[in-house]
Amino acid sequence: MQGPDRPADHAGLRKANLALVLRALRSDGPQSRARLARMTGLNKATMSSLVAELEQRRLVRLGAVVGGAIGRPGQLVELRPRTVCGIGLEANVDYAAVAVLDLSGDLVLHRRVPTDVAGLGAVGAIDLLAGLAAEARRTVEAMGGWVAGVTAAVPGLVDVDGGVVRFAPNLRWRNAAVVDQLSASLDLPAGRIAVDNDANLSAVAEHVTGVAAGATDLLYLTGEVGVGGGVIADGRLLRGATGFTGEVGHMPLDPSGADCGCGRKGCWETQVGLGALLRSVAEEGDPIRDPSLDLEKRLATIVSRAREGDKRTLAALERIGAALGVGASILVNILNPAAVVLGGYFAVLADWLIAPAERELTARVVATGAEQPGACRLLPSDLGFTAAVRGGAYAAMEHVLTDPTLAPVPAPGNRWELVPAQSTVDSRR
Repeated sequence: MQGPDRPADHAGLRKANLALVLRALRSDGPQSRARLARMTGLNKATMSSLVAELEQRRLVRLGAVVGGAIGRPGQLVELRPRTVCGIGLEANVDYAAVAVLDLSGDLVLHRRVPTDVAGLGAVGAIDLLAGLAAEARRTVEAMGGWVAGVTAAVPGLVDVDGGVVRFAPNLRWRNAAVVDQLSASLDLPAGRIAVDNDANLSAVAEHVTGVAAGATDLLYLTGEVGVGGGVIADGRLLRGATGFTGEVGHMPLDPSGADCGCGRKGCWETQVGLGALLRSVAEEGDPIRDPSLDLEKRLATIVSRAREGDKRTLAALERIGAALGVGASILVNILNPAAVVLGGYFAVLADWLIAPAERELTARVVATGAEQPGACRLLPSDLGFTAAVRGGAYAAMEHVLTDPTLAPVPAPGNRWELVPAQSTVDSRR
C-alpha cells in the first residue's frame, strides 16, 4: 500500500512546488518570499526552503529590499539573468537562425545566416543547425551558464513526439530525423532536444511576450515562403489528432489556380506567400527577386517603393492584403480568436496590407464590428523574423520550468557572468 509519506511522493511534491515558484516569478516578476507564499498558498517556511534551493541551482537570486505596509521589509526574489538558457533554431527556405533566451525571456544571442537551406538537403541543413547550436552553447557556457534544451523550428508537418519532420514541401524534406541528428552532433540527450513547426513556435513566442501576450485565444500567421498558422486556444497550443494543426497555407482558395510546392493547385500560399509577393512587385531580374540577397534588405526596398508611391508596388500590396483577408476570414469564423498576429513579411508590410485585409474581414466574418465587444484584432508582430526561433528557445526551457531540479548545482567557484545580448546577420553564404 502506498502512503503519502513515501520519499518519491515528497520528491515529486517538492519538484511541483519548485516549478510553481519559478513560474510565478516568470509570469509576475520579482516578489518577496512572503508575497510568493501568499500567491502559491504555501507556508513561509516551505517557501524559504524552496527559494534557497532555487538560489542554489542559480535559477533565482535575491534582489532589492522593499518595505511593506506592515511587518519587516522583505527582500525580492527574482529570476537570475543569463544563467539557465534555451536555444532556439530555425531552418527556413533561405536562411538558418539561432537564438538564446534566458529564463526571463531576455535575448542573449541571435544570429541569422542567409543560405539556400533547401539546396543543402535535410542532412546538410541539420548539420548547419547543429553548428549554430554548438556555437550558441559555447557562448552560454563561456559566461558560466547552462543550456536547458534546444528546439528547432521547421516549416512543415512535424512529428513532435518522434522528433521527425514528416514533410516540408518548401525545404523538400521527407522523414528528416532532426532530433536524432542534433542529439548525436551536440552530445545532448534526445530528451533535451525537440523539433516543432515554425508557426507553432511563433505562436508560443507571441503568447508569451509578443503583441498579443497573455491572449488565451490567438492565431499566428507566418508570412514567409510558406504560409503557416499557429493556434493558441484556451491558453494552450492546439495540435490536433496527429499534431499537424495549422497548415493553413494549403487551404484551396482557388482549385484551378497556380501550382503550389505541396503538389496541389490554388493554395492560399500561392496568393499570399513570399514568392507571390516578389513576383507581384517586381519583374524578373529586379534585385528584389534575387534570392542571394538578404530578405530584410529586399523587403526594405519594397517599403521604400511603397512610400514613394510606386503604382505597381501599391497595387500588388492591395491585392495581397485582400487575399490575406479572405483567407484569414475563414480561419476567424472557425476559430474565433481574440487576435490574428501577422508575422514575417506580413508584419514588415503591415502599413499597406492591414487595411485591405480588414475590409475583407469586416465583409466576411460573421462576428465582427462594433456590436461585438472584443472582436478579433489584426495585429502586426513586433518580433519580426525572430518569432519562431524565440519560440524554440522558450520551448527549450520548458524542461526546467516543469522540473527545476534538472538545473545542476554549480561547482564551487563557478560564477555566472552577465554578457550583452548579441544579434547578427551573416553576409556569408
